[in-house]
Amino acid sequence: MSDLGADLRRETLISNADPADFLALLKPRVMSLVVFTALVGLLLAPGAIHPVIGATAILAIAVGGGASGALNMWYEAETDALMRRTANRPIPAGRVTREEALAFGLCLAFFSVMVLGLATNWVAAGLLAFTIFFYAVVYTMLLKRRTAQNIVIGGAAGALPPVIGWAAVTGSLAVEPLVLFAIIFLWTPPHFWALALVKSGDYGRAGIPMLPNVAGERATRMQILLYTLVLVPFALVPLALGFAGPVYAVAGFGGGLLMLVWAFAILRAPTPDRLARACWRMFGGSILYLFALFAALLLEWSAGRLAPLLPGGWA
Repeated sequence: MSDLGADLRRETLISNADPADFLALLKPRVMSLVVFTALVGLLLAPGAIHPVIGATAILAIAVGGGASGALNMWYEAETDALMRRTANRPIPAGRVTREEALAFGLCLAFFSVMVLGLATNWVAAGLLAFTIFFYAVVYTMLLKRRTAQNIVIGGAAGALPPVIGWAAVTGSLAVEPLVLFAIIFLWTPPHFWALALVKSGDYGRAGIPMLPNVAGERATRMQILLYTLVLVPFALVPLALGFAGPVYAVAGFGGGLLMLVWAFAILRAPTPDRLARACWRMFGGSILYLFALFAALLLEWSAGRLAPLLPGGWA
């Protein structure tokens, strides 16, 4: 009877799952940033790629990113249940079983890598496979619960999409996509540590050694500022290398100034309420900053493609 009851409970969980729950396993908000940065990397790459092949490559990268999210949720289901921010995710909320999430994530990972390899090349596919492995195994399983530097090291996975997009066209690496990788890599700690400062109680209950829980609030504030001080000038490297122009300069200088203002506001916030407001401003604003940088590159690429079609462009 106990086995029958377990089977019935499993069937109930399966019947409660709907497409929206499986979509939630893919972490669609994170996936949107993955898709956008990969698209910019693909479009900036020298050479040509057929639009259908390019769209297939971006879809494969998006699915691979979603597979990482599903595997992350599978492994962290018990931890997610302890945190208010994640307790309503499909697995801890009981809408999807861990077994379903694992199978879903593994299938998506396999097919995304195979599709990217067959559609473009195996360098890009290998980078996608490495990204999924790094996020699901190195970051989620090995680092997240063992070191306060989990976000710093694990940020490499989230920084690889533009490199994969570039490799999908060229089959190789170059300085330009590696610079884009480094920008996202440096952006990740101040972005997520701002959230960690606000949600340190959640992370403490879940036993996750985020920097505020290990080094303390003051050290985390300083680390956010230090990383921002490195990020802002480094984000201007595309200008120095010549693959970014005036639109990017406006985003880089203007957005960088705002990032510094937000980081100093976190450092100097005198009360918990002021600190929370400053952290949320950094968390949300940093997303807009990174989006603005990559959107500027995309706009300048579009302008370059359209210039020959404008009056006088053939001269």
